[in-house]
Amino acid sequence: MSTLSDPVNLSTPRGSDAGLTPKQLADKYGLTVSGRRPTLGRYIKELWARRHFIVAFATARLVAQYSTAKLGQVWQVVTPLLNCVVYYVVFGLILPNKVDNYVVFLCVGVFIFQFIQSAVQAGTRSISDNLGLIRALHFPRASLPIAFTIIQLQQLMISMVVLVGIVLANGLMPGMSWLLVIPTVLLLCLFNTGVALIMARIGAKTSDMAQLMPFILRTWMYLSGVFYSIENNIEKWPTWIQIATDVNPASVYMDLVRFAFDPSAFNRGALPPHVWMVATAWAVGAFLFGFVFFWKSEEKYGRG
Repeated sequence: MSTLSDPVNLSTPRGSDAGLTPKQLADKYGLTVSGRRPTLGRYIKELWARRHFIVAFATARLVAQYSTAKLGQVWQVVTPLLNCVVYYVVFGLILPNKVDNYVVFLCVGVFIFQFIQSAVQAGTRSISDNLGLIRALHFPRASLPIAFTIIQLQQLMISMVVLVGIVLANGLMPGMSWLLVIPTVLLLCLFNTGVALIMARIGAKTSDMAQLMPFILRTWMYLSGVFYSIENNIEKWPTWIQIATDVNPASVYMDLVRFAFDPSAFNRGALPPHVWMVATAWAVGAFLFGFVFFWKSEEKYGRG
């Protein structure tokens, strides 16, 4: 009989288990590798089961984000408004643009690109900044970049109220086209979630990416027509550049919101038919690719 002081070889199977390989033993007793990536279908189910956690986590982080500032949540609106003021002074007064209702044009561009920029930056840091939570609890890691995208969406909803006030103050009255803002924001949110998932995996492996992203996003902003009309400046440029600007997702989503608020600002009061197709393709494509791309490394997040 073995006593507590007797050495016991736990690695050697005994009795009926003798001769079985470790894999056969694991299969026999229903053991699985700790932290192993689940199948894609099961992963989606686990993620859906934690939807309430994702929303609660996003809301809590949003409230805590400005808890130390005296103005608190007001900064969600003040920050993009201050950017609008700076851009208006530079591009509206010093370097005037030939754009009707330029204030509306500018504010829509700033608010929409701010949503894209914040979602991408938050997604890039979502894994590396939450390693303690990842290592302490078991949950689908995609919850984090999705939650941070929801935070940015909540901020956008608050900003949209201010944006509507700016539109009304510039003499643009509500019309049926305003309803187009809803599907546009939904598509944009889907696109942002996909990009956030992509950047979350890259950011988890490359810590320097968080430092590089501001420069990439600033370049993207300058090329997306946030504060100037792209169409008025690329007429003589090579065809391939014009095509690239037409399918630039940031430009596409900004144009859709601008058209919703002010259809008369576009040629013949209508957008080219390909715009909605491009917007949908970017949203669905980015989300599907981003989700699978992130899931592929599920078992590696937080491990070294």
